[in-house]
Amino acid sequence: MTSTPLLKLSAVRREYSAGDTVFAALKSIDLTIEAGEMVAIVGQSGSGKSTLMNILGCLDQATSGSYQINGRDVKDLAPDDLAALRREHFGFIFQRYHLLGDLSALGNVEVPAVYAGATRAERDARARSLLERLGLGDRTRNRAGQLSGGQQQRVSIARALMNGGEVIFADEPTGALDSASGKEVMAILGELHAEGHTVILVTHDHAVAEHADRVIEIRDGEIVSDRRVREYNARPMADRPARTQSRFAAVVDRAREAFRMAVLAMAAHKLRTFLTMLGIIIGIASVVSVVALGKGSQQKILSDISSLGTNTLTVFPGKSFGDMRSAKIETLKASDAEALAQLPYVDSATPSVSTSNTARYRNVSATAQVSGVGGSYFRVRGLEVTSGGVFGETEVRDIEQVAVIDENTAKTLFVNGEDPIGQVVVVGKVPLRIIGVVGTQQQGFGGSDSLTVYAPYTTVMSRMLGQAFVSNISVRISDGVPTDAAQSAVSDLLARRHGTTDFFINNSDDFLKTITSATRTMTLLVAAIAVISLIVGGIGVMNIMLVSVTERTSEIGVRMAVGARQSDILQQFLIEAVLVCLIGGVLGIALSFSVGLLISLLGSTFSMVYSTTSIGAAFGCSTLIGIAFGFLPARRAAALAPVDALSRD
Repeated sequence: MTSTPLLKLSAVRREYSAGDTVFAALKSIDLTIEAGEMVAIVGQSGSGKSTLMNILGCLDQATSGSYQINGRDVKDLAPDDLAALRREHFGFIFQRYHLLGDLSALGNVEVPAVYAGATRAERDARARSLLERLGLGDRTRNRAGQLSGGQQQRVSIARALMNGGEVIFADEPTGALDSASGKEVMAILGELHAEGHTVILVTHDHAVAEHADRVIEIRDGEIVSDRRVREYNARPMADRPARTQSRFAAVVDRAREAFRMAVLAMAAHKLRTFLTMLGIIIGIASVVSVVALGKGSQQKILSDISSLGTNTLTVFPGKSFGDMRSAKIETLKASDAEALAQLPYVDSATPSVSTSNTARYRNVSATAQVSGVGGSYFRVRGLEVTSGGVFGETEVRDIEQVAVIDENTAKTLFVNGEDPIGQVVVVGKVPLRIIGVVGTQQQGFGGSDSLTVYAPYTTVMSRMLGQAFVSNISVRISDGVPTDAAQSAVSDLLARRHGTTDFFINNSDDFLKTITSATRTMTLLVAAIAVISLIVGGIGVMNIMLVSVTERTSEIGVRMAVGARQSDILQQFLIEAVLVCLIGGVLGIALSFSVGLLISLLGSTFSMVYSTTSIGAAFGCSTLIGIAFGFLPARRAAALAPVDALSRD
């Protein structure tokens, strides 16, 4: 025997709080176990034998006293160092098997090797070899629920041997088996002992204990007897698996295993997973849809404003729209428009007058808005010609009786589908020959139902109104020119011409900015509400993950028992939370696209405008929610003590 014992306990005491009292499960235990021994710890239920095994196997820690492994005190070991002991040197065989239900027999056996850093080929070959040795070569793909009790226990033994199993802890290994299966398991343990493994049995059955070299009886937390049944000969272990995988590859492999287990856990609880995702789906769909609606609204508004005249200034008489004296101001002249058109900032300018009158064609009549405009009006306002043409400066100068009508007027007056071009329409008492049809001009946001007849302003002023002044002047600013600079130049010129400021200017750019700002504010407001729903969804993820941790506490304990680090447990649950949120994000984006498609299929002129930025942000939000709200449950899972986790079902 070696001078330094393999396992040594000195005055070990383990206490538990029970309300206001303290219960001592172990009382000043002194125990030495040498390498290669087969030791049975016997006692009745509640005697402290399982507590002793948990401390020996580093699943639990003593309240006081010293526990040394090969001369090293476990008090000096960090949680990951303890995990390394359980992973590299210890193997556990549990009474209730503690197999992972989502994995096959082969997968269960491989788990310790994943955490130890074995390559996939190495662990697959060794796991198959161990299962074949234990008579389960034809059951490698069977899940735990498809195996008998004896077969499950043999899988548990194979798992204990996966990384070598220098010390094998068997907690009531035959307790849940029939007598035949129990004998098989004890025979296997005897073979392992003969191969040099140190075997520590915990049992209440003295017949099982007699298979050991040494029997230790414990009662009420104290060792009452320690007798040697037979002498043993320590043998060096020959079955130690080699490790050829690099540290980086091992880290990647553990991450891949964590990802696989997360997917399996999600697949095993599909309804719960979907309900967890639902809050994220709604939140992400809301955010993406709100952004798309906002952009669609802005584009629609810009389009509507463009139809009213892009980059335009409109000059009106008076001080503002509410000026009661504006009707008496007659200083705006057509010559003012001609002078403004010469400014370098100005693309074109046109005077306008308007009146309402009855338009008649044969036996059809309707009230129409008559707009007397210049030849450049259609360019200033961006009106599209659908048929025929428009009048120019020649027709204006010659006071010709021609007209351009909009599509509403054409539909109203020419009910039999006649071509309006060349037809004569009587407006009031003035006959006008139609030379063109233009699209309906927007009157605010959305189409206008009013009828509009455009005629040269000279014709309207002389033949219909009998006035020499104009109602307003529309000015189109040259592309690329700041509207503020153009407005200042227009104002200065008119002030010099009139000798006073008896006019005011309406800037479409100011209107555009106001509307755009308002739509942005509304978008932000609704987006804020959507973000709140995202947060609520994240809290839902956290709650469900906390429930998942509680439900899977036993699984966590098993993984820790076979050597999982705290970081491995943290990683697995964090990956699961992130996956739930990412899949929820994808489904949320798909839902948002479905809403947009539905709107377009319904024939609406409005369309949602999606941006890659908002979609990217949605994915980012999904990931952050998974990390932020999954961290607390994942950390809680990683912080569980192995013995506490194993004791829960």
